[in-house]
Amino acid sequence: MNLSYWEIKSWFTNIDYTIVGSGIVGLSCALHLKEQYPKSNVLVLERGMLPQGASTKNAGFACFGSLSEILDDLQSHSEEEIFNLVKKRVNGLKLLRDTLGNQAINYQNSGGYELFFNNDKLFEVCLSKQEYINNLLHPIFKKEVFRIKPNSFRFGNIKEQYIFNAFEGQIDTGKMMQALLKKVQSKGVKILNNIVVESFSEESNLVKIKTNSIEFSTSKLFIATNGFASQLITEDVKPARAQVLITKPIKNLHIKGAFHLDKGFYYFRNIDDRILLGGGRNLDFKREETTEFSQTEFIQNKLESILKTVILPQTSFEIEQRWSGIMGVGKQKNTIVKPLSNHVYCGVKLGGMGIAIGSLIGKELAELIV
Repeated sequence: MNLSYWEIKSWFTNIDYTIVGSGIVGLSCALHLKEQYPKSNVLVLERGMLPQGASTKNAGFACFGSLSEILDDLQSHSEEEIFNLVKKRVNGLKLLRDTLGNQAINYQNSGGYELFFNNDKLFEVCLSKQEYINNLLHPIFKKEVFRIKPNSFRFGNIKEQYIFNAFEGQIDTGKMMQALLKKVQSKGVKILNNIVVESFSEESNLVKIKTNSIEFSTSKLFIATNGFASQLITEDVKPARAQVLITKPIKNLHIKGAFHLDKGFYYFRNIDDRILLGGGRNLDFKREETTEFSQTEFIQNKLESILKTVILPQTSFEIEQRWSGIMGVGKQKNTIVKPLSNHVYCGVKLGGMGIAIGSLIGKELAELIV
């Protein structure tokens, strides 16, 4: 890159902390580093024009897990682990809202609904375990979390009752990231886009970073790339693509809330008189284990089918846009926040819960150097 003396001096010299990834985790880490060390020189590197991964590509759910998803997680986690996972998600959402304010992120406590296909026996299983999970989570919420509601939105081909969660809501993902970027930059953090970190090497008291544009040194390096983490580190985190579509505005749209279907593998919501729908990764787990931002005909057809037969069975609609985001997942739902060496740290594997826990993971990542 043809950089001047001024550019190298102002952006790449005497860097205290370099963060790879300008998503929720990376920006939250930068924010907390500046709060702890106001005079520090903090640089954030982002591979895309906008934050890549999932931070600006998610559905905007302020959620912590549907009843069937929690029951499914209990197959591979202990009660204590599930309790701590939900508690962390609740605390993370509170931190996000406290940091940016409800108005800035357009937070709406519209509730969360879990739907069940007519031929799905999972509904009966959830009913039988509803009281058990409510009791497990009662110390967090001090109230009953999950209860039954009738099919008031007139969805098709599903059970005549939902499982309702009054504690869930929605945010505007774009407004949230704009507000977070503005707050971080107001603290003096430098953010550079379209820079790909290719490798790094640690020396006695610094880390050398090689990018597609420049090589420079930093005192500390923080990896916050989540779904792309395996390109830089060897931790147990794999990419998981989530495909999404959104309709054109629908006149007199009566649907309002955050909706889960099939153990959370499908999810939809209302936004700007439209329906946003995503999911289907469970149809082809291996193929969706990728960092490529694209869509597959198979999954997109399934999403359209759900729109036609379940969500809007008596309403005409048109698809306006399709996209995908890259999450970071592993065999279990626990995140990885730890030092990798004396001067390198990581905060990755958010398991599709970036909105819920991203702020908290960024804070924990920054606190590793205390």
